[in-house]
Amino acid sequence: MSARIDHLVTSGTFSLDGGTWDVDNNVWIVGDDEEAIVIDAAHDAAAIETALAGRTLRAIVCTHAHDDHIDAAPALAAATGTPILLHPDDLPLWKLTHPDRAPDGELADGQRITVAGTELTVLHTPGHAPGAICLYAPDLATVFTGDTLFAGGPGATGRSFSHFPTIVDSIRGKLLTLPPATEVRTGHGDGTTIAAEAPHLDEWIQRGH
Repeated sequence: MSARIDHLVTSGTFSLDGGTWDVDNNVWIVGDDEEAIVIDAAHDAAAIETALAGRTLRAIVCTHAHDDHIDAAPALAAATGTPILLHPDDLPLWKLTHPDRAPDGELADGQRITVAGTELTVLHTPGHAPGAICLYAPDLATVFTGDTLFAGGPGATGRSFSHFPTIVDSIRGKLLTLPPATEVRTGHGDGTTIAAEAPHLDEWIQRGH
């Protein structure tokens, strides 16, 4: 059986730089009936475990370490015996939320993760956060972008650890080079495609999104 993509939305808060906001997060599960990976264990470990429906969880992959994307990761890891993977450049952010529990493994640009016979390639896309990554699955014609790219533009860069020119460079160099029909599955809200976003790069730069 080929891999499929399951999706659930979890709700909680995002806190940074002294502010807290209510957020809904997309949690993505890639796998088949036997095994899966979770992309961004947000807010509700029990709900994610229920969605796994008894499948073996191979990895919890963090697209970045803002608290709303990682708050449920240790609980899910403990419940399933699964490693948490994070790009090391986001360790300072991770430690703001989980100072006493380190990730179990590192993500690196070009690294490949295979689940249910489907290969996902790690793309290091800093800007929203220093260690932000996307996961590209060509067999599924999909890229999971976390908070790097949304329908309508780049992720936010107005808070600590973020940088607008860097996120634009990441999107230009790592994402807009993907096939135009590639589906963009985001960390929050609706998805989009590379074709829908590529024409607007100059607009994003002009408005300093």
